[in-house]
Amino acid sequence: MSTITTDDGTQIFYKDWGTGQPVVFSHGWPLTADAWDSQMMFLADKGYRVIAHDRRSHGRSAQTWDGNDMDTYADDLAALIASLDLQDAILIGHSTGGGEVARYIGRHGTGRVAKAVLISAVPPLMLQTAANPGGVPITVFDGIRAGVSADRSQFYQDLAVSFYGYNRDGAKLSQGVIDAFWLQGMAGGIAGQYACIKQFSQTDFTEDLKKFDVPTLVLQGDDDQIVPLEVSGRKSAKIIPDATLKVLAGASHGMCTVDADKVNAALLEFLQA
Repeated sequence: MSTITTDDGTQIFYKDWGTGQPVVFSHGWPLTADAWDSQMMFLADKGYRVIAHDRRSHGRSAQTWDGNDMDTYADDLAALIASLDLQDAILIGHSTGGGEVARYIGRHGTGRVAKAVLISAVPPLMLQTAANPGGVPITVFDGIRAGVSADRSQFYQDLAVSFYGYNRDGAKLSQGVIDAFWLQGMAGGIAGQYACIKQFSQTDFTEDLKKFDVPTLVLQGDDDQIVPLEVSGRKSAKIIPDATLKVLAGASHGMCTVDADKVNAALLEFLQA
């Protein structure tokens, strides 16, 4: 397996396919780089070099007790980009991975970055607070913590249903997709995944978004049951200078998988613009 070792000794697994301008993917919780298979296959075939890593404590990367926080996730991404000496990279983040991309730009700037894409991403802030009254109540995230602690395996099976919109009328459920979600989730470490819940729910990325100075696409479905569009994508697109917001009608949080053709077409159009 291809890995890098970070400054704190953590091994980070990554996939690196194709040649051309590099496209770097950051995955959602509790998944792995494999969640990007449809996009990586598509863009590699279109002449891009595609790279995706497993976040620490997820998938094939080391399961750590320390460092399961957004700053360290961003620094791990920076270590990967520096190790591969990537230039003019396009950063694409889904869900928690969108937060990772935002925090990367906030901490490390855009010297190596040509464009950015946030897909169904958690910025600017998921949590409901006095200053963010339209956010998601803390009880929702407490429920996620309880589910992970009590029976992580069953919780991931159940979560996949709303993640991919399979609970909607007319949806064609794929047991294979649910199984893949479960498999990716169970490959990671429970301690790191549990810690990550606070990171994706309570981290405020507003100041990070203000530092974006490259063309940015904010892509989201209007039937996202996990990260509501009004809480995230619409707000991020207003904060990021000159961002483009594209909303896919009826698309779920897991649209990179269940609506891969639409997502891929939107990505290619933005990358080639």
